[in-house]
Amino acid sequence: MTKITKKEMIALPDVKEILEGKKVDEMDQIQRWTYDYVNKFSKITRKQAQKLVSELVSQCGLTEEEAVEIVNILPTTLEEIRAFTFGWKKLILTSTSESILQKITAVHET
Repeated sequence: MTKITKKEMIALPDVKEILEGKKVDEMDQIQRWTYDYVNKFSKITRKQAQKLVSELVSQCGLTEEEAVEIVNILPTTLEEIRAFTFGWKKLILTSTSESILQKITAVHET
């Protein structure tokens, strides 16, 4: 049995890069499904994702888990951000939502 030594949140681009290091024919079924998923839904590079997570945590007051969730979804409107963050059961100010959207837009422009 494998012992878990570390647990951390990682974004879809991180997962994609990790799985790209394996040969497809050596992956088990779940890894192949995951690889297909991240190839379809990972919209930015690992470097961009890590930078965006860092900015969301330091400048927008999000937890690392919340920032990773935002990076995985990359909402494009304030309404999408509101709908997504509603489940966090904490108040996200409009100014914070606007800041999140600006940071996501800036990543898409690079």
